[in-house]
Amino acid sequence: MTDTLPARDAPPPASESPVKQARKPWLSALLLRLHFYAGILVGPFILVAALSGAMYAATPQLEQAIYSHELHVPVAEASVPLADQILAAQGVVGDDGSLVAVRPAPNNGDTTRVMFTDDGLGESETRAIFVNPANAEIRGDLTAYGTSGALPLRTWIDQFHRSLHLGEFGRLYSELAASWLGVVVIAGALLWIFRIRRARAKKDLVRPDSKVKGYRRIFSWHASTGIWLLVGALFLSATGITWSQYAGHNVSNLRAALNVGTPALSTDLIESTDTATGDHSGHSVDQASTEAIKPATFDAVLAVAQRVNVNTGFVEISPPSSAGQAWVVQEIQHSFPTEVDAIAINGQTLLTTDRVDFADFNLTAKLARWGIDTHTGSMFGLFNQIVLIITALGIAAMVTWGYLMWWKRRPTRGFAQAAPAGALVRTPRWGTATIVAAAVALGLFFPMLGVSLIAFSVVDGLLTLRRGDRRAESDGVDGHSQSAFPPRRAAEHIT
Repeated sequence: MTDTLPARDAPPPASESPVKQARKPWLSALLLRLHFYAGILVGPFILVAALSGAMYAATPQLEQAIYSHELHVPVAEASVPLADQILAAQGVVGDDGSLVAVRPAPNNGDTTRVMFTDDGLGESETRAIFVNPANAEIRGDLTAYGTSGALPLRTWIDQFHRSLHLGEFGRLYSELAASWLGVVVIAGALLWIFRIRRARAKKDLVRPDSKVKGYRRIFSWHASTGIWLLVGALFLSATGITWSQYAGHNVSNLRAALNVGTPALSTDLIESTDTATGDHSGHSVDQASTEAIKPATFDAVLAVAQRVNVNTGFVEISPPSSAGQAWVVQEIQHSFPTEVDAIAINGQTLLTTDRVDFADFNLTAKLARWGIDTHTGSMFGLFNQIVLIITALGIAAMVTWGYLMWWKRRPTRGFAQAAPAGALVRTPRWGTATIVAAAVALGLFFPMLGVSLIAFSVVDGLLTLRRGDRRAESDGVDGHSQSAFPPRRAAEHIT
């Protein structure tokens, strides 16, 4: 009698009835197989995204420290008009760039940021001149990025987190990580539920078990940490997808189709309606094109906005981008309470042409705004940042523990097997139909998930066929096949 184990993919004995065979678990085996392959093949992308995300969450304090000279000035009792500050900044830039926005000092002791275009800048980048509002002294000249106004350090980390500094192609990595993170977490949570239902010591699955060693200790840390970080990981996955290249575009289209998108401010002056008088302003393109961007107009439009709906110091004033457009004053306070009201103002008449208030946003738009700001750590300040760092480092640790578990259970040669193959064959028809329909729907909405899922299926099929050929070649006189694992490891792997 040999001590080898039967092949895990071998057909059931003849004495086993079809009814008994149909009762074999299939869902847990499928989930384990999916969790395994996704963790092994997508794990590196999730790991990089988690570690770079943790770095980004710590950048606000680093930015304040590194760029303290540019961002802060001694507290003063009075300040000069924005026009004087803009003129000082224009004296530095000269004819090398066009004025695109001004962010007045939000608090006493902060600098004003005057932003210009520059031929050497990338997309969404501006040249920011920092000015002391008390005396128009120039404090610095840096590149700023996006609506967040990120400075060079935070921009570098942000671009690494988003695209590995590989441009649009690199964004596929973050979309792959965000898409699969949710799938891996949900599959792991379901496996945790299956296991805790039959576990004797249920507490060992909600906190690490210090009494065990080796593989079981690593698994204990992996499983218990995962269940505590479940909500945070799903949140990061869902909000991260909204920024992705393809799935993010699908999300935007879906919101637009359901009419739950974020309200847009109209800046068109042609036949616009004055909200103060209710009359059509009727300004023509010829009239608008004669308007020059005068520094004094920044003070004027800000005063109008503050009388209408701007009630925070964190604002950005943008002059018309082309003829026939209005000035825009936009609140940019993304911390709680959210202040993102916006107003469009005719620069010639100083009359309001349109306004958008955050209070009037639909619930979906508000949740999207809150989700993005919480994802970046700006919503609740330091507390938000700490939670993000803990969650991101926890996800990185789970990926690392997953690889350690795979390494400890690796076979002598070949690729470790996640679970016995054939679970899909044992799946009832309704289960197969549900799985296929869900896979197709998710693959179409999340393209990177769909393409990689097809790749996983091909790899899994090839590996299964290869193992089947090896088992067929190793069948002995006793009719049993050799397992891909040594007997002890194979037995552990199925439990």
